[in-house]
Amino acid sequence: MQSTIDIIVQAYKGYWAYFVGEITTPSWGNYFYWLIGLSLVVWTLELAFPWRTKQAAIRKDFWLDAFYMLFNFFLFSLIGYNAASDVVVHWVRGGLASIGLGSLTVVDASAWPTWAKLLTMFVVRDFIQWNVHRWLHKYAWLWRFHQVHHSVEEMGFAAHLRYHWMETIVYRSIEYLPLAMIGFGLQEFFIVHIVALAIGHLNHANIVLPLGPLKYIFNNPQMHIWHHAKDIPQGSYGVNYGISLSVWDYLFRTAWIPSSGRDIKLGFEGVDQYPHGFVKQSLKPFQGA
Repeated sequence: MQSTIDIIVQAYKGYWAYFVGEITTPSWGNYFYWLIGLSLVVWTLELAFPWRTKQAAIRKDFWLDAFYMLFNFFLFSLIGYNAASDVVVHWVRGGLASIGLGSLTVVDASAWPTWAKLLTMFVVRDFIQWNVHRWLHKYAWLWRFHQVHHSVEEMGFAAHLRYHWMETIVYRSIEYLPLAMIGFGLQEFFIVHIVALAIGHLNHANIVLPLGPLKYIFNNPQMHIWHHAKDIPQGSYGVNYGISLSVWDYLFRTAWIPSSGRDIKLGFEGVDQYPHGFVKQSLKPFQGA
């Protein structure tokens, strides 16, 4: 019991110190400044080449989404979830050791070429996330949390960052086992995460991104806008679930792009009555339908 308490205390102290260090010491391996830098680059593209020209530069709920960025990517994910997950990892390792197993690794990727590790992790992780995303739409109890993300009514890069903290728990918990079984390192995860972050920003941005034939592989704003459409095909839970890659939607026939989608209404039935503000939106899923 005492060792668990020590892990909790040290984890929270350690991640808080790491967070402060991220802010005070810019570097190429600094996640905080990668997030800020990518956000500024994509926002500049929105201002210079807007797809929806009538949409304000500071769109509706822009600052709310900026707060979600700080909370989800740092206050919760880094300090809260990661610190708590240290305890779970400790228990898992203890359980494995008790049955004679040193780790969960089934495929040792440490000797692979860097490009092979990055590509494999990127594709495997994205396919897992595509499936989780489908479940967020299909199952009512998960949809209540995912509604926070779909409460966006004007699309921009920062909409990528508006999501309920419970989604972090769902995504990371399901990702953990398959990625741990392949044995990827932290450096690979950092690079893949930064690439996925950039793609996610672009997918939600108010820009046109002509990919040509690559649109059948990579997600893009003209595809993802239909994922946020208020009106979707009757009888479906959702469409265009792709996170970074669109190929899963084309393979499993969940792709739907009936027109340009530039000025369609976003949200869901009843979005006009959905709570505004971080606290109310965070509490809403726990209050039932």
